[in-house]
This record gives sequence, structure tokens and C-alpha cells, in this order.
Amino acid sequence: MLAFEEFFRNVERPLRFALAARFGFDVGSEATSEALVYAWENWERIGGMERPDGYVYRVGERVGRRLSNRREPVDLVRAEGTDPLVEPGLPSALAGLTGRQRTVVILVHALGWTQSETAEFLSLSTSSVQRHLERGMKKLRRELGVRVE
Repeated sequence: MLAFEEFFRNVERPLRFALAARFGFDVGSEATSEALVYAWENWERIGGMERPDGYVYRVGERVGRRLSNRREPVDLVRAEGTDPLVEPGLPSALAGLTGRQRTVVILVHALGWTQSETAEFLSLSTSSVQRHLERGMKKLRRELGVRVE
């Protein structure tokens, strides 16, 4: 069985990115923390699973849904008044994507995961990940005025 400490080192960052992409920084951070605490408390059972990372992502997703107020837009901007590290229009363009599209785009393009890795982590088919990625990137390009030749 995988040691929890090793699991944590390998999963915390992508889990945090995925949940922040899905629910915004505040809810995503809290959902990540709660999911990892749950994993720690239940490691004897979870550690023996074939895909504990995917299971813990699902726990975080449930927590995020519980914590999020669906009437408010997802906040992907960290601190106002700071120099942007990315294209200034990107946070609002990302916020315009569906949660699944945003999560897939972040995992593939920000973290450099393959579509197969993303599919495994999110418990989706590779074709579903590809579809969310294509649709998300098309919306982002349109919103940001990027032409693809």
C-alpha cells in the first residue's frame, strides 16, 4: 500500500489545481483541504484502492459542490492590484467555461497532463476529456480573440 505521505506529495498540487479550476480559489482550496483530511482519516481503506487519487478528487468535488454558491460566478482572480501573471482576460474567460471544461483545460494546459492522465484522474473517458478540452479551448480562443489558422 502507498504511504499517505507519498500520496500527498503526488496528489496535493494537481488536486488543488483541479478543484480551484472547478470551483474557484477559495472553495477549491477548502475542498482540497477537506478531501485530503478525509483521505488521511480513511487511508487504511483508500490507500488500497486502484485509483486513490481519483477517489479523493471525487470527495473534493462533493465538498466543493456543497460549499459553492452556484448563483455567484467562479472567482479565478487571486488579488486585485497585483501584476497579472497571465493574460488579463484569461480569468474571466476561464470563468465562462463549464466547470468540467475549465478543469480539463487547467489540468492539460497548466499542469501539462496528458488527456489519458486527466481522464483517469477525473474518472472520465479519454474521448470525453478530448471533447471538453476542444470545446473549452474553442470558447477561450473566441473570448480572447485568438485566431487559429
